This record gives sequence, C-alpha cells and structure tokens, in this order.
Amino acid sequence: MSGVTDDALQGQSMIHIFTQSFTDSQVFIEGDSFRHLKNVLRVSAGDDILVSDGSGRDVIASVAEIGSSCITADIIRERALEELPELPVQLVLYQALPKGDKMDMIIQKCTELGADRIIPVETSRCVVKLDEKSRVKKLERWQKIAQSAAEQSQRSIVPVIGPVMSWNEALMSMGDGDSVIPYEMEEGSAGLRELFDRDIADMRRLNIIIGPEGGFTRGEVDEAAAAGVRPISLGRRILRTETAGMALIAALMLKIESERPDS
Repeated sequence: MSGVTDDALQGQSMIHIFTQSFTDSQVFIEGDSFRHLKNVLRVSAGDDILVSDGSGRDVIASVAEIGSSCITADIIRERALEELPELPVQLVLYQALPKGDKMDMIIQKCTELGADRIIPVETSRCVVKLDEKSRVKKLERWQKIAQSAAEQSQRSIVPVIGPVMSWNEALMSMGDGDSVIPYEMEEGSAGLRELFDRDIADMRRLNIIIGPEGGFTRGEVDEAAAAGVRPISLGRRILRTETAGMALIAALMLKIESERPDS
C-alpha cells in the first residue's frame, strides 16, 4: 500500500476524480472517469489518487486493480476537515443567460473559484431564450463542465448547475440568505465596502445576481431591492457579464481565505 503524506498532497497535483461508488475500504471508478484514468492519464497499480463523492467526502486511495471496465482503489485515509478546499459560505451565482458559449467559461471559472451553485436566469434583456429541449441539453453540458473544473481544482463537491429560472423564480428562490446585485448605475461602491467590512465567513449563503450583456432594467433592480437584494457597484469600470461574477467571487474567495486561521 502506498504511503502518501500530507506534504506530498499539498506539494504536487494529485489526480482527482469523482465517483459515488464507495465502500468503507475501497472505491470503484467506472464509465467516463474510468476511461479517462485508464486511456488518457494512464494510471497504474500503486498510483495514489484523490477521490471525492461529490457531496463533501474525500479520500486518498491507491489504485489496486485496473479491469476492463472498472478501476478498484484501496482507501488509504479520509481527508481531514481542515484539508477540504470548500469555502465556509455558500456562494450561489445567479447568472443571466449570455450569448454564445460564454456560459461555459463562466461555469468553469466560477467552479474553480469556489461557487457552490450556478443558476442560469432568463431576464428581460437576455438575447438567448431556451426551449425545453435546449435547456436539457445545455444543462447536461454545463454539469459536465462543472465536474471537470471541480476535478481540476480538487473541489470536494461538484456545483449543481440549474435549473434555468425566470426572473421572478430566481428572486423567490433566494430565501433568507444575503443577496447582492452588481448594477452599473449604482452610484459609488458603499454597498461593496459594507459587504467586505462584514465577516463574510459567518454568512450561511451569499447570492450573487449578474445581468446579461445589456444589463438589468431599472425595474428589475427595483424588484430585486424590494425582495431584499442589495444593489452594489463593482467600481468605476463596467464589466462584461462573463467577467463580473468571476471578479466578485474571486474577491470574496480571497477575503474568506485570508480570514481563515491557517492562512
């Protein structure tokens, strides 16, 4: 059995894969993940891999057997809670549907940065309108992108993508968590400063609502404010829809990480 150390895990990039096939002592990897490990990464018996179940359980395991359709690995140990890479606050991105393939990049990068959930939203200025068939195909594609990004960044969970919501559905789904809506017409950045002056790590959930290429209407911002969402400014520059969410999540991630005791 391999003897991977904590220093080794922190000092190099370990192969990371998701599977739900766990026992107390072994993990079993099949399907696309099996083919990726065997044919692309070419793992061998004795290699150490990081395996997650997608909901917060991480183990370090040693490849024991490579079969024709399944890789079996022996669990060496569970990753301790303090080793897990997840942020202590749920960052939920409500992203207005952008044009082209911009959503692919948004999902990939926001997954890497620590988003817990990404919800596509149809707002009045969205150019893209998805029918039911298109929604199903898009959500399948976006979920695969999220899993790949979660594996690359060694996340313990795979962010859930969707379902696609209307503007009213999005506002109603936010519950009691803190919520912000960056808006280019919001004067100054006091809202953002106030947000950063708080102990964000003590929040249970923070909803971030990002508009489409044409921005929000004033009516949508007023509706959001009436629902308890705080309009904020992200500064003196107007950011593209594919930039705004990433910029805010990156800033929040760095603030939260800097406040952790082991940082």
